[in-house]
Amino acid sequence: MNKFILINKERNRIKIFEPFEDVSKPSRSINAMMISYGCVYKRSSKPVMKGSRVETIENARKEYKELLEQGWKKTRIFRSFF
Repeated sequence: MNKFILINKERNRIKIFEPFEDVSKPSRSINAMMISYGCVYKRSSKPVMKGSRVETIENARKEYKELLEQGWKKTRIFRSFF
């Protein structure tokens, strides 16, 4: 599973969806996603990450779909920072 970065229409907020692996459990199954969110002040600089949370895969997919419907787009601009 890959990491996905979405950016809003105004290009000032991003959300990163990536698999969450619970290292405290012996099995390495991935059944959750970590969603990190932050602000973009300059396109050429690293975004300022404000926080993150862990969601079930179903809830993360639902949020991802809603963001795409609101006009957010996939981006690779900040991939080098993460």
